[in-house]
Amino acid sequence: MSSQATAVVFEQPGKLSVRKVGIAEPGEGDCVIDIEWSGISTGTERLLWQGRMPAFPGLAYPLVPGYESVGRVAAVGDGCALAVGQRVFVPGSRGYTDVQGLFGGAADRLVVDATRVTPLDDALGEEAALLALAATALRAVTRGPEGVLPDLVIGHGVLGRLVARIVLALGGEAPTVWERDAGRRAGADGYPVIDPESETRRDYRLICDVSGAAGLLDTLVAHLAPGGCIVLAGFYQEPVSFTFPPAFMREAQLRISAEWQQEDLEAVVKLVADGRLDLDGLITHRQPAAHAAPAYRQAFGDMECLKMILDWRSVQ
Repeated sequence: MSSQATAVVFEQPGKLSVRKVGIAEPGEGDCVIDIEWSGISTGTERLLWQGRMPAFPGLAYPLVPGYESVGRVAAVGDGCALAVGQRVFVPGSRGYTDVQGLFGGAADRLVVDATRVTPLDDALGEEAALLALAATALRAVTRGPEGVLPDLVIGHGVLGRLVARIVLALGGEAPTVWERDAGRRAGADGYPVIDPESETRRDYRLICDVSGAAGLLDTLVAHLAPGGCIVLAGFYQEPVSFTFPPAFMREAQLRISAEWQQEDLEAVVKLVADGRLDLDGLITHRQPAAHAAPAYRQAFGDMECLKMILDWRSVQ
């Protein structure tokens, strides 16, 4: 089996190539995955592209980005229970010999610890690349007070749409979603999306903010019910602050939703398998992996591009 893979490489901030990289020899507990599709993250990968990613273990250029990969098992070590040919979700790889893997999923072949791989129903195709975002959304939905689901979501990108869909999948009432961009207000599935300028409610119990906009807290506090909670589920590059007296008067709660865990991923896989969570309509753009450079530019710069998927099948 080849000791090389074709990968997206951020050579340095703002410079991308698609080229051969060295991959590590698989160990006993490892598996080799031939990737079919990988997603482009407009949060984490944009920060890496711009050179603005905060200090992170393993952060150095050149690096392979990506943590939203779907493929089939090509080979397994003696200690691996996966079956060759099985479709799986892979949250990235560090198995490179000459580049950093941060997060390492944007390549046509990955060497991965088998414990990090999640088996999938074979019928689930490119949409499975959304599972990491869905797990992030589920974690955000469940970070509020026990038994309380979000009734307001800030942002109608892919993550905001997944938060709203998961609230409904868990039996909650349809949340309201705020979105400033008129084009992104379309595509709601069973919940209202409004311009925040038209908002009149001041009694939201749980606000889930996935916008990443650090300056919104005072506005959100003004729309909270007494004792209400705000969950910060975006990635905030600037310091987050708020004016204390209004928050004090409402006894506002502030919580942070961090990186998804394996149990979150397993839970959303089950929601999808049970037909309670639909991932349709969230992938809006696709490109062959060889066209990664324009794909990344579009993913980062086109508001109509909710989710860009790279297709690796033509590379193999």
